Amino acid sequence: MPNKKTGQRKKAEKQKIRQKDIRTARDNLDFGKYPCNVSMECDKCKRKQKNRAFCYFCGSVQRLPVCAHCGKVKCLLKTGDCVVKHPGVFTTGMAMVGAICDYCEAFVCHGRKCLSSHACTCPLQEAVCIECDREVWDHGGRVFKCSFCSNFLCEDDQFEHQASCQVLESENYKCQSCNKLGQYSCLRCKTCYCEDHIRRKGFKYDKNKAIPCPKCGYETSCTKDLSMSIRTHKYGRQGKSSDEYDDSSSTTTDSTYYGGSNEGHYIEEEEEEDYESDDLEDTSD
Repeated sequence: MPNKKTGQRKKAEKQKIRQKDIRTARDNLDFGKYPCNVSMECDKCKRKQKNRAFCYFCGSVQRLPVCAHCGKVKCLLKTGDCVVKHPGVFTTGMAMVGAICDYCEAFVCHGRKCLSSHACTCPLQEAVCIECDREVWDHGGRVFKCSFCSNFLCEDDQFEHQASCQVLESENYKCQSCNKLGQYSCLRCKTCYCEDHIRRKGFKYDKNKAIPCPKCGYETSCTKDLSMSIRTHKYGRQGKSSDEYDDSSSTTTDSTYYGGSNEGHYIEEEEEEDYESDDLEDTSD
């Protein structure tokens, strides 16, 4: 008969399970709650943006920078892993800064753990918007992930993209390989698969997990559980052509974006008008 567990042993096992849950919850943290992706307001121009070392709009340094890894504003450690030792003194501002991240453009504190691990685990390493192809350094807004296809989105395109993400690229709901009804849909490839063509030969599938897409490996979902549509909708600034803009609305539309600009459309139109006028002069001669 096994010995009974003591109270101390039960307490240690509960603490071990608790620590494991904390570690897994850190990996599955909401993308908008990462310290490198929190909202920040500039001290000088008062414009909201993503947490940055320098203001995207006016270029000023923030008075109280936030660490992109641990999220602290003030270092209270007297005897910690700080690279710059400050015994008995609490540091804030530039005295707490140790580096600037190349991916998220935010300050990292002078803690040895943050300096050694943030660059390897930064969640914004490949944060390129799926709609406008802009990186973190190209716009001032925060970065989000689509709840359907899990692709990166900038703050200008997040709502429009998610509203039209559940759209198939085909004209019907049939499987790509046969004429059967597609029971499984991939929200990243925008295609449907039947029960026969969703599974690959020689590949082991887990019982309690979703079946991955045979094309991209993303988790598929049942088509009947999704509001999938075959109608495409052009939205916002991505769907507008250069002919729809006029000089009166150019100043208002450009100022609403986080670093977006439509000046290229007007430059191209002016160049085309110059070429047309030159051609008319040549023909008149």
